[in-house]
Amino acid sequence: MPTAPAQLPAPVLPRCCGIVPPHLLRHIAEDAPERRAVEAARHTLQHDTRKRSTREVRTTRPEPRLPGAIGLRDSRTRHTTPAAPQPGSPSQPATLKPDRRLHDARHGTTLPGQLVRSEDDPPTKDESVTEAYDGLGATYRLLADVYGRGSLDGRGLTLVATVHYDRDYSNAFWDGEQMVFGDGDGVYFASFTDSIDVMGHELAHGITQFTAGLTYVGQSGALNESISDVIGSLTKQHSLGQTADQADWLIGAGIFTPKVHGVALRSMKAPGTAYDDPALGKDPQPGSMEDYVDLPHDSDNDNGGVHINSGIPNRAFYLAAAALGGHAWERAGQVWWDVLTAAHGVRIPQDCDFARFARATLDAAAARYGADSEESTAVAQAWQQVGVEPATGKDSDD
Repeated sequence: MPTAPAQLPAPVLPRCCGIVPPHLLRHIAEDAPERRAVEAARHTLQHDTRKRSTREVRTTRPEPRLPGAIGLRDSRTRHTTPAAPQPGSPSQPATLKPDRRLHDARHGTTLPGQLVRSEDDPPTKDESVTEAYDGLGATYRLLADVYGRGSLDGRGLTLVATVHYDRDYSNAFWDGEQMVFGDGDGVYFASFTDSIDVMGHELAHGITQFTAGLTYVGQSGALNESISDVIGSLTKQHSLGQTADQADWLIGAGIFTPKVHGVALRSMKAPGTAYDDPALGKDPQPGSMEDYVDLPHDSDNDNGGVHINSGIPNRAFYLAAAALGGHAWERAGQVWWDVLTAAHGVRIPQDCDFARFARATLDAAAARYGADSEESTAVAQAWQQVGVEPATGKDSDD
């Protein structure tokens, strides 16, 4: 009788998955003329480096076809044990209800801080609390109403967030347990609760933590970032009722002050065009494999450019969604979601590269819509346009 293969250790992910990439902060630290901005950028970089070096967040991937798995938490677990799985499916979204808890760090760094709003509490006078509460809710509604998922883990996990973190902290991050929002430096960055797609992006790191567990380095790390951008953009589009042609496809729109020559941190539609500023530098994202940026796989180089090369799969998703038209979360989003959650019983490897991910999306489109469907054609053409050749045969199984 064959024995089950030995279970490999779950991959370790960085505790601090921040929305602002280190290369952008380094530009400000080196080139900005304002002392406050320089000091804030240096402080944020030092903070994020310390957080990333604390590698205690491990993923536990679900078995195929299951809605999610509870990740192994570290010793800092603060919020309550997730509730039992909630009933419901895509046809019964009304049974899924979020459990949100908003805290105020009062410009300190002790998490989660003072509880200031729980689920069903009335709004406070703090705009950041209201924006974060609404952003968590919008992300939850996308997961529940469109994909029938109860929170990040599929089992009703409490959504915890902290606002007013630290002083002049220019980032927002998912730490393996909760969302954390800085108020920005007031020079180049405004409050990070100003952007709903930032909240969707960071919460999506939690979804990946509970599903595919993509290792945060190289191409798998870029896919981790790209999936967060996809879910972040879909969160905004779903909340606004936008179709693919109405969406701006920007990530981080609203977090720059008017001083910045740019519109957002990233553009999924046109990678490399989001900003071009004397202090921030120029958006370095490529839109195709022809311009892939090959970097060392270390923290000094963004773990191999995970925030840079994510522009390639980002553009592939945009192209597929634009070709299909309508609401992007319905067909293109469904294909990506099926891959992330192994909906058809096939899991992508945790070190998945672009070629294997492209193959997985093609297989998922064929499984759900048919190999000769409009959806399969749109997905195939999208990857072709960004220069990614889907893996075949043994390459997709390695």
